Amino acid sequence: MTTDTKTGYEDLPRLISLMTGDEKHQAAAESTVDVLWVLYDRVLDIRPETFRDPGRDRFLLSKGHGPMAYYAVLTRKGFLHEDELADWTSAESRLGHHPDRARLPGAEISSGSLGHGLPLAIGTVYGLRAKGFRDAKVVALVGDAELDEGSNQEAIAVAARAGMAQLTAVVVDNTSATHGWPGGIARRFEVEGWATRTVDGRDHDALHDAFTAPHPDRPLVVVATVERKA
Repeated sequence: MTTDTKTGYEDLPRLISLMTGDEKHQAAAESTVDVLWVLYDRVLDIRPETFRDPGRDRFLLSKGHGPMAYYAVLTRKGFLHEDELADWTSAESRLGHHPDRARLPGAEISSGSLGHGLPLAIGTVYGLRAKGFRDAKVVALVGDAELDEGSNQEAIAVAARAGMAQLTAVVVDNTSATHGWPGGIARRFEVEGWATRTVDGRDHDALHDAFTAPHPDRPLVVVATVERKA
């Protein structure tokens, strides 16, 4: 796939600005925009024309609150028309405050209730394995505060013990976690057997390198650090 930064990534702030009225979750959109763009533009093969292929790559947005950046990227990649953005969250719109899988083209899961995405990603990998699709990538995006949910700790332990090399978790770290983790987020995954990478969440080349580095026989977590949540 090619990277059209002039008419792609640089257009995302304009697309995001069309969606007004959710200032509470603006930080969630701003913190994820670069990770989302690199994944959709340079890492995952996710396109409207192949979205229903059983062996496709899959992206699961567990951090479903503040989905403006997600909607902007889906628009830029042809899943949505930008005319839909200004009307988002209205009764007639298919674009809600949280993504709805049944209404949103390109969405693998309905999300917003935190702590579900990574466990669902594990189930997705098991399903792909059962059908013989061992090359399809599965990426789940979670927030650092979302790791306070106990379901994620169980998922972290299971994925490594099952050798899920197809699975990548990307944690967008804007220092909003209530409890944190001694030694940092990456250490929490590392002690359970994951391969780990911690990079600048605004550096597209560093993100790409982290997502595509080999990690045979075990899952990968990429910790993308961004500015502290105001």
